[in-house]
Amino acid sequence: MTLPTNPLFWRDARMPHVELRKIADGRRVCYAPHSHIQWSLGAITAGESTFRYRDDRYHVSAGTLVLMNPDWMHACSAINDQSWAYRMLYVDTGWLSDLRFQAGLLGAPLWQDIATAVIDEPRWYSGYCRMTDCLLDPNRELLDKQSEVVEYLSALMHSLAGQHVQPVEQVPSTLRGLAAYLDEHVAEDVSLDELCKRSGYSAGHLIRAFKRHFGFTPHAYLVNRRIQLGQRELKTGTPIAEAALNAGFSDQPHFQRTFKRLVAATPNQYRQSTVEP
Repeated sequence: MTLPTNPLFWRDARMPHVELRKIADGRRVCYAPHSHIQWSLGAITAGESTFRYRDDRYHVSAGTLVLMNPDWMHACSAINDQSWAYRMLYVDTGWLSDLRFQAGLLGAPLWQDIATAVIDEPRWYSGYCRMTDCLLDPNRELLDKQSEVVEYLSALMHSLAGQHVQPVEQVPSTLRGLAAYLDEHVAEDVSLDELCKRSGYSAGHLIRAFKRHFGFTPHAYLVNRRIQLGQRELKTGTPIAEAALNAGFSDQPHFQRTFKRLVAATPNQYRQSTVEP
């Protein structure tokens, strides 16, 4: 039997804090390094793949969960063209921070990175599959789906509580300012000269320092942010050509090529996936 390779994206306007992606055969799925604005939790449901997460690399296989903090660079790919499948849940960080805060796990409803990158415990994998099966089932009611998500994530957050992220080198305020500038001008044509002028760094030093702290060169960071903006546009029903322009791309073909490279799906596949009222 040949499995479908097209990705499925599940969304429900009544649950805007979660989005689910399902891939049945990921042999042709190879992501360029990228990040998400959401916290991400995925399960390898068949086969095996590589998982690059910042400076670490993992060999993951069926039954494994992978966890990704917002804005942490990562990439995944098949191993020797072997079939693999997965489900990935994207969770709004504000919503999850509040869930952790209400449970007494955070001192304030502000995002705090999670140290764990991989979980191999069968109970968490089976629970994840039950939760995502519920989301994908059109016959399950809204209250049922909401309860499954809250119950599972609450239990997982309690299990992970107290695991602190290993301290990383503090990002210099100059680089934080450059990242904020790129965020504010994501759809504009930003020049390296302008970034050098703002930072006082030479071009070579700026690129090296930025990549060291953010995992991306300034250009790759900007492109990643543009694709994230494009995703938000597509989710609200914006036509692809308009979403491309709004996200700072000069034309639709360029947007489509870049989108597929980072999201491993075409804009049309992302836009037309399973969406509930």
